[in-house]
Amino acid sequence: MTTEKLSTSSICCIGEVMIELVHAPNGALNLGVAGDTYNTAVYLMRQLRGTEITTSYVTALGEDLYSDRIAAALESHGLDLSLVERRADKMPGLYAVDTDDQGERSFSYWRDSSAARDMFSTNSTLKLSALAGFGMVYLSGITMAILQPDARQKVLDFIQAYRASGGLFAYDSNYRPRLWESQEEAQKVNESLWRVCDIALPSIDDEMALFGDADEASVLRRLASFGVSQGALKRGAEGPLDLEGLVVAQNLNQVEKVIDSTAAGDSFNAGYLAAFLKGEGTQAALEAGHNLAAKVISARGAIIAE
Repeated sequence: MTTEKLSTSSICCIGEVMIELVHAPNGALNLGVAGDTYNTAVYLMRQLRGTEITTSYVTALGEDLYSDRIAAALESHGLDLSLVERRADKMPGLYAVDTDDQGERSFSYWRDSSAARDMFSTNSTLKLSALAGFGMVYLSGITMAILQPDARQKVLDFIQAYRASGGLFAYDSNYRPRLWESQEEAQKVNESLWRVCDIALPSIDDEMALFGDADEASVLRRLASFGVSQGALKRGAEGPLDLEGLVVAQNLNQVEKVIDSTAAGDSFNAGYLAAFLKGEGTQAALEAGHNLAAKVISARGAIIAE
């Protein structure tokens, strides 16, 4: 892994922030703010505190009270909001989370009118060219799934040009079948992004579900055939596997009981990318990702208290 700091010392995360409804054990319904790349951005901000590396978030919101609540949450975590679009004709998405006794989640979504679905489309004020000055761009398969087809192609074209100019692109497929028109479309888009990504952060379960791989070895072979060489394969309790040298991480914290698996992969990505941005080595990045995720799943909610 490269150990030099990025010259621009900046990262932007692109995606959708939603209003989250969580059923608490006492029967109450708690209202929060969450979203996969948002979760990563918040944990990145925490991990990078004390450095000169800035974290920005790119999304679109409405002009309603719930959008104001999301904007306030972004600001409270110290994220740069200069690339957050506000639209009077849209609202944020909404989802509910139910968690079973083993900490596994099930989701119900209401996001058809989400402003983030129109990011980078013809009627959006967000321009991909505004991202050119960042040292790293991070997004996920959920980000790509919610975008309009023309905007997806714009993002792919931008990433190719951005990397040619020296930018680094990090990606997590984070496969959610219900968000895609078809599995074939999801495969096509994800293969295209794996082929242009500098840091890959796949989860073994997502990759097997999306591409039909039989086992871990099949996942690794396919990713290698796409040109993926740097990053980590997330394998849950087994610990992450370095994609460059297939090194298994050491000094990993164990979790006695998973309380809530929400944001496990998102927080891993934050720990890993923060270590990378700070110029730390492969083992340190794997350890940072896993141990942050272990901490997060030992408490309730996507964003846990510091």
